[in-house]
Amino acid sequence: TEMAAGDLERYHKALERALLAHHTTKMADINRVVRELWQKTYRGTDIDYIAIRADAEGGAARSYNYRVVMAVGGAELDMRGRCSAGQKVLACLVTRLALAEVFCLGCGVLALDEPTTNLDADNAASLAGALRALMDARRGQENFQLVVITHDEAFARAIGTREHAEFMHRMVKDEHQHSKVLKERIEE
Repeated sequence: TEMAAGDLERYHKALERALLAHHTTKMADINRVVRELWQKTYRGTDIDYIAIRADAEGGAARSYNYRVVMAVGGAELDMRGRCSAGQKVLACLVTRLALAEVFCLGCGVLALDEPTTNLDADNAASLAGALRALMDARRGQENFQLVVITHDEAFARAIGTREHAEFMHRMVKDEHQHSKVLKERIEE
């Protein structure tokens, strides 16, 4: 019994070390992608990059509290309470795209609902560029679909160029206020 208990204790410690190493590796991967996407999309000059920090709690039953920080001139500050609505939206989108990139490489559908809400024109254009780059990178992935729900016509046109898609779907209301979906060919 003592030998079995000792073996279980060693197994438990090895498993905890392996999980911590995996978590550390994944957080590094996520933060690499978050930083890269932020620097490609954010057009302001007040935030160098953002990152996700995990604060560990507890001993054997470890849990993490995650927070988003912004790097400004070499210092890291929590974003909460220090950034605009547009910066929050962009940080959220960048984080979600990074999580999808790290954990869902074979994932076939990426859906964004009103991704330009609270973004200024420059950041919306950069986000469109980042999505075009993502579509180019996933061009060989047979099951990849990007679904974007937006009222921003310029943004839709910026990401829906002919090289990436043949059609877009527009939701409109008819004279009786019934919703209809129109399939439109994307012009060059």
